[in-house]
Amino acid sequence: MRAILLGGGIALLISLLGTRVVINLFTQWGYGQEIRDDGPTSHHTKRGTPTMGGVVIILAAVIAYFLAKLITMTTPSASALLLLFLFVGMGLVGFLDDFIKISKQRSLGLRSKAKMAGQTVIALVFGGLALSPWLEDSHGRTPASEKVSFLRELDWFVLPMVLAILLIWLFVAGFSNAVNLTDGLDGLAAGASVMVFGAYTLVNIWQNNQLCQKAPSASCYNVRDPLDLAIIAAAITGACFGFLWWNASPAKIFMGDTGSLALGSALAGFAILTRTELLLVILGGLFVLETVSVMMQVGFFKLTKGRRIFRMAPIHHHFEMLGWEQVTVVIRFWIITGLFVATGLGIFYAEWVARL
Repeated sequence: MRAILLGGGIALLISLLGTRVVINLFTQWGYGQEIRDDGPTSHHTKRGTPTMGGVVIILAAVIAYFLAKLITMTTPSASALLLLFLFVGMGLVGFLDDFIKISKQRSLGLRSKAKMAGQTVIALVFGGLALSPWLEDSHGRTPASEKVSFLRELDWFVLPMVLAILLIWLFVAGFSNAVNLTDGLDGLAAGASVMVFGAYTLVNIWQNNQLCQKAPSASCYNVRDPLDLAIIAAAITGACFGFLWWNASPAKIFMGDTGSLALGSALAGFAILTRTELLLVILGGLFVLETVSVMMQVGFFKLTKGRRIFRMAPIHHHFEMLGWEQVTVVIRFWIITGLFVATGLGIFYAEWVARL
């Protein structure tokens, strides 16, 4: 437990202090955000605000995890290293996207096919390793499972290896893009991420306390390395908290695709490694709503040859176009995230109680 507190606290300090330094450096180097011309006019004042702040979130979380392990003199687990690979790898894809935007002075970075190719390679490598028998622990458990899961593995829903890897790819690509779509208002994605990663910190702590080798029963959890994953979840939570200090309206820096792709993929990674894949749809309900709003808008636009459901998608822009202040949209969407998280954690705990 000491390592969890260390991970969260160290990441918070690094992010809080480091973001200020990065803002100054990126401003000097001209690493400013380009703004879509077809977006809300109120966003045009943000042009030139430093971006790629996700670099700080990633570095803060990774450094905090390894410092926590060093201080407590414990060895990193396979699950933790896999999750960090996914987190950093997706961050690199986002970094390339952001860097192209800055260097080319345009609001579009990597071409969609190149971006998806990068996400796919990282996701498939992660999925292949997570299911590999090479990474089995002494109890014969691999980091991930071929069984589809909700609050725990569904024994009756077992996928062939190929389909299991494809499902992992779908979750990683889906949620990395979902957080990317949500990252459109000052503090929205960072604040929502704090709550969801905080929830996964609690899920991992609970699973660690109820591991089958510690307390064999019908309600125990057959997962691998939950305590180590809790350290990373706490570290990312702390890193997002520190970043939010500078990212809250009016934002002094944006996380960019560097941060949003990394955070979204990490959420998917936690869902996969904790055997709570479908629970993430509830915990990360805001990200799901943002993605569905875009899918509905695009689909309806094509079917009706030009008509729209929302004034603008993702849905947070719709409320902006209705005249809501940015801060109002962000706070209300944070409240929605809190309700999703509370519901998800309530279901998770209620299922455990029901098995007693």
